[in-house]
Amino acid sequence: QVQLVESGGGLVQAGGSLRLSCAASLRTFSTFAMGWFRQAPGKEREFVAAISWSGGSTLYTDSVKGRFTLSKDNAKNTVYLQMNSLEPQDTAVYYCAARHWRPSPSIVIPDYAYWGQGTQVTVSS
Repeated sequence: QVQLVESGGGLVQAGGSLRLSCAASLRTFSTFAMGWFRQAPGKEREFVAAISWSGGSTLYTDSVKGRFTLSKDNAKNTVYLQMNSLEPQDTAVYYCAARHWRPSPSIVIPDYAYWGQGTQVTVSS
């Protein structure tokens, strides 16, 4: 049973920072590429960032490039999304996702078979 548990969300002022973590109950975490997606109220879930199973390759949506950094620690079965210079438009529930036996990151929601419950990020202006 694959479990993904997100943490680190909260309320922050515009310009502030948060670091989201996603801990995975996976014995073979190094064979999973990981992604972060977000969903704002009344909007569809959208891609934020993704990382290859080795951690050596990343993808970001244009709106977060230069502000967010995704990293993967295979020894700790955890991925981290460092979010800096947060903007009110970043307010959403953030979801961690995993895709197995695919080395490359993906921006496509159906490519991910496993999902966490989400963590709320609220950025006040």
